This record gives sequence, C-alpha cells and structure tokens, in this order.
Amino acid sequence: MDLRLPGMNGVEAITAIRQLSPEPRFIVLTTYDGDEDIFRALAAGAQAYLLKAMSHVELGNAIRKVYAGLKVLPAEISKTLTERTPGSELSPRELQVLNLIVDGRSNREIGEALGISEATVKWHVNIILSRMNVTDRTQATVAALKRGIVHLT
Repeated sequence: MDLRLPGMNGVEAITAIRQLSPEPRFIVLTTYDGDEDIFRALAAGAQAYLLKAMSHVELGNAIRKVYAGLKVLPAEISKTLTERTPGSELSPRELQVLNLIVDGRSNREIGEALGISEATVKWHVNIILSRMNVTDRTQATVAALKRGIVHLT
C-alpha cells in the first residue's frame, strides 16, 4: 500500500478495507519516513512499514514474514517511531488549523474558513505549538511536513 493515492490516501484505504474484513495483511511501501506517517499506518492496521529504497531481497523477506503473520519494522523505522513524542496527537480541529497554517493562512482567514473566532484560532495555535514542541508557525509548518502530519498537494 502506498500512502499517497489519488482520491483516498493509503491509511484511509487500509481502514476502509479493514472495516470490510480483518483478514487482509498490509505492507506500506513508501518514501515517507515521518513518525506520524508511520504511526498512522500502523494504527490503521499495517503489518509492515517499508521504505522504497530497501533491497529487493529485504522486500521479499518482509513479504514472506507478513504472509506468515509477523510484523516487520526495519530498525530505522522503529527508531523513528520510538522518537515520536507521546501525547503529541492533534485533534481533528487542530489538524484543520494546522493544515490552514501550512497553507499560509492568517488567524483571521483560518477563523473564517472554519467558522470560529480569531481568539479560538489563537487558542488552537497555542496548543499545536505546544504539542509539536515548537515556538512559532514557521517551525510548526516545517515540523508538520517533516513528520508527515500534513502533506503538500
């Protein structure tokens, strides 16, 4: 499963398929190595998270292991996942605000887009900065892109 699919991303596809049947096994094969991408894929039910740069021998071994019912996380993926800050998950509303920040919107524009007050936007921004352990909107944008919390389209 690739994470970037047209119309529905890979995590959404895994979730939708899992709702129909718990039996399919999923290997995410991607170039994205952000901690949030990894976390979301595994939470959706992927049994392996692999980077496309891996050798064909490693890929074959991973396929056999997943087929046998095992989970496969290469060392660099496990390391990235363990470095993820616990409790750093953003709420759906905070994700909406963050996406609009990444789009370059002001607090006023975000409030208008979401139908909330500018003060409420500022409150969400402060929570986002705190959870992401950054001090400003630019750092939040860079961190969100690097970690796979948001993606440019």
